[in-house]
Amino acid sequence: MQNDIYEKIRVNPKYRQLKDTRSTYSWVMTILMLVVYYGYIALIAFNKSFLAQPLGSTGVTTVGIPIGVGVIVFTIVITGIYVRRANGEFDALKEQIIKEAK
Repeated sequence: MQNDIYEKIRVNPKYRQLKDTRSTYSWVMTILMLVVYYGYIALIAFNKSFLAQPLGSTGVTTVGIPIGVGVIVFTIVITGIYVRRANGEFDALKEQIIKEAK
């Protein structure tokens, strides 16, 4: 019985669509995060003088602080975007696949 259900799911075109869409989407999000994170690290490594510039004429905070906070906020935002899509589109498609298999 279980093998029949697995086989029905495996041959379902919606299953292939779900796998491909989810995989592509996760790779895009991963690449975005790596570019932002390693971009910030590269900026620290190769242009410290830019990051060390104070904000304003008498400011104590440097340019690097808001950029670093931006990296953290970006991480939270793209995680939220992924979770929202996974809980909506991906879960709905998964439910359809399961329903069709039974």
